[in-house]
Amino acid sequence: MRGGLWQLGQSITRRLTQGDKKAVACRYFASEAELKKTALYDFHVVNGGKMVPFAGWSMPIQYKDSIMDSTLNCRENGSLFDVSHMCGLSLKGKDAVPFLEKLVIADVASLAPGTGSLTVFTNEKGGAIDDSVITKVADDHIYLVVNAGCRDKDLAHIEEHMKAFKAKGGDVSWHIHDERSLLALQGPLAGPVLQHLTKDDLSKFYFGEFRVLDINGSQCFLTRTGYTGEDGFEISVPSENALDLTKAILEKSEGKIRLTGLGARDSLRLEAGLCLYGNDMEQHITPVEAGLTWAIGKRRRAEGGFLGAEVILKQLAEGPKIRRVGFFSSGPPPRSHSEVQDEGGNNIGEVTSGGFSPCLKKNIAMGYVKSGLHKAGTKVKIIIRGKANEGVVTKMPFVPTKYYKPT
Repeated sequence: MRGGLWQLGQSITRRLTQGDKKAVACRYFASEAELKKTALYDFHVVNGGKMVPFAGWSMPIQYKDSIMDSTLNCRENGSLFDVSHMCGLSLKGKDAVPFLEKLVIADVASLAPGTGSLTVFTNEKGGAIDDSVITKVADDHIYLVVNAGCRDKDLAHIEEHMKAFKAKGGDVSWHIHDERSLLALQGPLAGPVLQHLTKDDLSKFYFGEFRVLDINGSQCFLTRTGYTGEDGFEISVPSENALDLTKAILEKSEGKIRLTGLGARDSLRLEAGLCLYGNDMEQHITPVEAGLTWAIGKRRRAEGGFLGAEVILKQLAEGPKIRRVGFFSSGPPPRSHSEVQDEGGNNIGEVTSGGFSPCLKKNIAMGYVKSGLHKAGTKVKIIIRGKANEGVVTKMPFVPTKYYKPT
């Protein structure tokens, strides 16, 4: 979905407040019968979830509280998101690592078992097909999660290359985890609350690490990661146990962790300076331009060996022509595709995501500008509805991240 989920949530909220429920139903719920539903669909509806189409699924954009309140509660206490629309899969076989390294920029071989990293699937021109969190479960087993909106093209891309790889004698196979649901538990209470539901010691389980363990009586894949900038976990649970686990987490938090929808998830990730594929990263944007140079392993920079390596390695050597940056601005909140100009009125780029920050109480945005104009403190104009608004380039994240790392 292009544009901000936050804006969509605000639109629905305004219409519901104004009593225009019929119009909302017509616009956002018309294709409900065609949409896929997660194992928690009925639970969302019973708990006041406002369901909207997203990447072919019916998903909660928000619940009874506002997106502003949900965002703040995640930072202060915690949030539980149903992200079962995302696609988890496993690659297995003695050649799983070298196979995946042909498709992504990460140094997968150097990951210790039980650790992972953000990476990017690239095309022949170095552009981003999708971003993904990958984990080396073992030397012959990789677990990864890809975006819901990219599922079909990602799986087709992986399958095409897997057939060619296997035809040459490579040992790799895959399993798509459609039998599992995915929950994201985020915020300062995530660790203490989840600890009540497992015997494993989570105090020695750090950001980016992965375990298979028993949680609330179910065998789960647990990754200490998330999309909010807060400490937290993504929990892959058998779908038949997803509802019981959801209820247990909410109960153990004594009401402090709340069900939270995609609207607040969007504002949280924007405050954390994290990309949304389809807005901030696309087929024509390289990882270097997107500010993800850190995700390109040192060995990969030396050896290449992934799709588009020639383009990406050249950008690493010479610098990219455009760069992803953050903005603060005055006036109305910037939106995707808002033009960015220098002080002389010359076009230098565009906004890719923007909105009002519930935590900072001011407008924030990210986008791309020409190299040389990407330094923090550079003054810009952001054009909204034909009017120029004052803006300034700033570093990201906008809100400091709180990932759980060894001290």
